[in-house]
Order: sequence, then C-alpha cells, then structure tokens
Amino acid sequence: MGTTQLETVPEPKYWHLRTVLSEALDSEFTVGEVLPNERELAARFGVARATLRQALEQLELEGRLHRRRGVGTTVAPPRVAVEVGPEGTAWPGPDDDTWQATGSDLSAPPAAVATALALPRGTAVHVVRRSRVSHGQPVAAELLYVPETSVPDLPASDTPSGAARARAVLRELQHLDLTARNRSVELGSARADDAKQLDRLPGAPVLVVTTHFTTPARIAALSVATYRADTCRLTFGESGRVEIAEGVG
Repeated sequence: MGTTQLETVPEPKYWHLRTVLSEALDSEFTVGEVLPNERELAARFGVARATLRQALEQLELEGRLHRRRGVGTTVAPPRVAVEVGPEGTAWPGPDDDTWQATGSDLSAPPAAVATALALPRGTAVHVVRRSRVSHGQPVAAELLYVPETSVPDLPASDTPSGAARARAVLRELQHLDLTARNRSVELGSARADDAKQLDRLPGAPVLVVTTHFTTPARIAALSVATYRADTCRLTFGESGRVEIAEGVG
C-alpha cells in the first residue's frame, strides 16, 4: 500500500488518521504483530509525529493497540464478550475454561454485598477470587461472595485458602437449585487492587458486572466482576449479538 496523504478534513487530523490506521489494522496486520516505528508511520501517512502519537494513543485507549516499552506497538486481540442477557440459570463452574479460580478465604464482605445477601454486617462469607485472561492478557477479575449457609456441606480442607478451596466452593454451589442469574453493568474506575490484577493504572475505566444468583429461597451468592473497559464488549440476546464497542478487532 502506497503513501497516503491526508487532505484537509472537517475533523481533527489525528482523528482522521485514527480512522485510517484502524482500517489498516483490519486489512494489513494480525493480532500481536508489531507496527512500524513512529518515523516510518509518520512518513507513510504524511503527518507530524505529534499527530501520529495522538492517533496511536486514541487507538490504545479504544483497545485496538498495546504499547509496551521495549516491545513497541502491537495489534491488540479482539475484545472479550461480556454477556449481559438473556438471564441465565448456570452457576460458575469449578472447571470453567474461561475463568481461572485463584483463591478463596472467609471474610466479611462490603456492606452493600452483605445487604444484598440479607446478612448482618460483619458476617464472614466465602470470597472466591477468579481471573479471566485473553491472549495472555488479564481482562477481568471477579470476587464471588458465597454465604456459608449456601454451601453447608463444604468439606473440611487442610488448605483454608487457595485455588483448590475456591474450586471446592464452586463445586458445592452446583448442588443448589438456581432459579435466576440477574446481571447489571456500570462504568467505574479501577481500584488499586483491581488495577494491579488487570495491569492498569488506578482510576482506569472499567466495566463492573454485578450478578445475583437466586435460588427459590434467597440470593445465594453475589458476583462482582471487573473488566478492563478497553478489552471487552457487551453482548445481548441469544443470537445476532449487539456489540457495544468501536473498532473491534
């Protein structure tokens, strides 16, 4: 493909360049491929390097590019689908290929979680930690809050925490009759712990997906999953998914 000169356009030059670069990512590059250096790209598109940097920063913000010191700028993988409908009736599985159980312990949940679970504040619950990785990149971290009354037959274990304990809690949940799995999603900012797990700076935009797992008697568990906003898309319906994202690879 030859050199492309940008004409005068009714939008900022960097934004027009961002569109041109996005089209090039779709047609010329593959996931993980390293882009040419800034000097070469600026010469190809006939722009100043400052304009190029603005366009690259915008594409990185949208999740189309990864920029890493010592590696360069690489093409990011497609966004991870986050299903928010239709409502399902499946517990998180102990051997889920999508999520990896990383640990579990007994501790008091945040006040809002205790209220949702109809528990007195300060009541300890099982807190199962899981992570989700796509193409070697962390994209989500989950905290699953499970009252002890939801898993009364949880076997004693020599390991009070860790991945094995987390899977044991998830296995016990499979015995409950799940009647509904209701989800809500909101835009938030990464807290310090989330930012560390997701390889982002504190305050980076995230999507927080809250799931209430309901049995005939009560809300038996509550999940709070934090997704990197630049690596995921929301999907709705059983078919013909609507993707809430721009420039998905």
